[in-house]
Amino acid sequence: MADVLSQKQIDELLNSFSANGSKAFEEIEENADKKAKVYDFKMPKKFTKEKLKVIDNIYENYSRLLSSYLTGLMRLYCKVNVLQIEEQKYYEYNNALPDYVIMGVVNLDIDDEDVMETSLIFQLSNPISFSMMDRLMGGYGTYTDVSRDFTEIEIGLMDSIVRKMIELQKDAWSNYIEINPKLTSLETNSRVLQSIGPDDIVILVMLEVEIKNVKNTISICIPAMNLETIMAKFADRYAIKNKRLDAQKEIERREEILRGIKNTSLQIDAVLAETQVDLYDILTLQVNDIIPLNVSVDKNVTVKIGDNVWFDGKLGIMNNRKAIKIDNIYKN
Repeated sequence: MADVLSQKQIDELLNSFSANGSKAFEEIEENADKKAKVYDFKMPKKFTKEKLKVIDNIYENYSRLLSSYLTGLMRLYCKVNVLQIEEQKYYEYNNALPDYVIMGVVNLDIDDEDVMETSLIFQLSNPISFSMMDRLMGGYGTYTDVSRDFTEIEIGLMDSIVRKMIELQKDAWSNYIEINPKLTSLETNSRVLQSIGPDDIVILVMLEVEIKNVKNTISICIPAMNLETIMAKFADRYAIKNKRLDAQKEIERREEILRGIKNTSLQIDAVLAETQVDLYDILTLQVNDIIPLNVSVDKNVTVKIGDNVWFDGKLGIMNNRKAIKIDNIYKN
């Protein structure tokens, strides 16, 4: 027969459940406060953290170059740094832009048949653009919130500035691959620019620019397909370079070993000839006895280091000492 719970046991069981249940609800509420990151399994990420780190290194260098250029151009201290690098679809990037904005289409012009023609989009936010124009036209570099298209004078001014900013990317990429970036067109309407397909995956590099009291962004949008080809190319280049470095290190290692053993003492034996003599003859040898050898008097002496023959040469005298003049060197 099954055991029957007493009232005391029932009360303890209910109290235990109430305590554990409240904790469970607290854990659910805590987890509800945590934001979950949405991941699209239909569109997996193309770039690993290691690849994005390479892009980050490139544009960290570019940030320093751009900061120096803007500081000299505007006679104001300008600070530029990489804000973020992320992978997304082009329409997500384009939809977030205002209608009127400075956007340049850039051809990287990579001189390599294996790399397809690559175009990226270089975009300046309106606060940065208007602040630069105000400063270059004699103002203080301030920005007032305006929503209008750019004038012909403003477009001409920004065209020369954007071209120079784009050229600086050549030095930033030079450690990885040779590029010759050129501005192919400058647009002021983000809705009519269709150089990249809406559903194409792009790598978006966001640079934070601070000019006086104005802080905003410059974005660089690179098609992921093209960037994959470029990165594969300079990965191969670095693999070859590393192999060359390994070969050079091997040569240096050999030279270091040779330097270490050059002062080592070795015993050298010079052998004129070898013959066989009976034990009785050896025991009865006297002073002035002669042992005939089966060699001619002009035969070279064999020079041994250990058990290996390294040289042969002629017997002679130098500075009242017996010597050997090396005639031949044997490769061991």
